[in-house]
Order: sequence, then structure tokens, then C-alpha cells
Amino acid sequence: MFEIESFDIQLETNFIGRNFIYADELSSTNEELLRNKKLYTKSGTVLLAEKQIQGRGRKNRIWHSSKGQNLTFSILLSDEKNLNVNINHVNLLTSVVISNAVENLYQLRSELKWPNDVLIGGKKFAGILTETSVQGNKFELAVIGIGINVNQTVFQGEYNYPPTSLKLELRHEIKRESLLAEILNLFEEDLVTLLKSPDSILNEWRSKCKMIGDKVSVIDGDKIKTGIFDDIDENGFMVLKRDGGFEKIHFGDVSLAL
Repeated sequence: MFEIESFDIQLETNFIGRNFIYADELSSTNEELLRNKKLYTKSGTVLLAEKQIQGRGRKNRIWHSSKGQNLTFSILLSDEKNLNVNINHVNLLTSVVISNAVENLYQLRSELKWPNDVLIGGKKFAGILTETSVQGNKFELAVIGIGINVNQTVFQGEYNYPPTSLKLELRHEIKRESLLAEILNLFEEDLVTLLKSPDSILNEWRSKCKMIGDKVSVIDGDKIKTGIFDDIDENGFMVLKRDGGFEKIHFGDVSLAL
């Protein structure tokens, strides 16, 4: 069981996670927040589920997670100030936060894969799915869904990148309460930084992405594009160098080209 009191003692935020909702089982934390917009309105709300029946990643891929072993949760941003940011930046910020939290607590280095994965030694242990609701031309809310393999040691299904967990890498049980508190503490700090200086977050993401400068393949539906991962632009999109020119990539699955 997730010990809410232990988590709360370690939480140092002003608003992120102060409205904390714990659920034993849900279809999806993102779906729950997006579907019940009138019920969940407070910016900074965090919804944690011990088990997601229909947990998903990008392109509706299934996210397999054993009950009570990992962290599967969503952060809601809903007020005007918190939505006055580039949503792509928030996605990259979340990757940076997870990487830094793991390094702070366990001295474990990780690397970031565009656009939303966190890896250790080329193996994936965390993924992010950011979704928004729009009213007219204005963002109504943003939901940042986060899945982290914490104490799970056996994985099912097929994966583009082999999965791992913090327990497998560190060879001991991880206290999920401490990890979640650290992530939320850093998330609020970096969100404030993002509002003032987006470039600092983008530069930190760049420093943690080992793929920049490598030859990569980008798959988007039936299309496969190959080139050099030159950089990310000011909006967080990939800049792919190919055929003597540069192309911005908004979506796609990225892997090192053979």
C-alpha cells in the first residue's frame, strides 16, 4: 500500500500535489481527469492509481504496470498562469524532472529520449503522456500522465525499447512515497523556472539527451525518415538534418539508425 502520510510529510510544494487523490484501480488517470473536468478543477491536483486497467502511452499503446509496484499518476494544470506555457515544454520538463529525481535520490544517471521517455542504459523505465483539453482557442486544462517502473521486475508484452525498473537497476526495493514527493517538488520548481526562462529547461533537456548528433530513424505511421538528430527547436520539436536540409519533426517514434 502507498503510505499517504509518509508521502505528505516529504512534499514541499505550494500547490502541486496538495490536492492528492489516491485510487486503488482506474481505467486511466489521464482519462479520469479529462473525462470529469467539472469534478477535477484545482490546478496541481495529482491522481495516483495503484492499477490502471487501460493505462496507455503515446499512440494508445498499452502501458503494462503491476498493481502496487510502480507509480502511475497524472498531474492536472488548469489555471491561466500554469497554462501560460508551451505544452511541449511541459512534456520535456517532466522528463528532466524524473531524471533529476532519480539522480538526487539514488545517484543513478539516466538519459532522455525524444519526445517523452526516460532510459537507463538504453532501457526504458519511465514514460510521459501529456494531453490537453481546449475550449475554443484556449487551453482549458493540461494533464501530464506519468508511468514509472519502480519495483516491478517482470514485464510482459512487446516493446520498442527493453523495459527496466529502478529496483532492477539498484537491486533493492524503492520507497515509492519518497520518489513521488521528490518528483512533485522538482516539478513545481521547474514549472516556475519554465514560466520565467524556457531556454534553461530546454538546455537541460539537451544535456541529458544522448541521441543529439546521432543518426536516427523516425517512424510516423507508414513513413520512415532517417537523418541526423541535429537539435530541438524553441518549441521542443526535433530538428532532423537530412538530404542537405533541415526538417522539423512534431511526432514519431525515434530509434538509432543502423
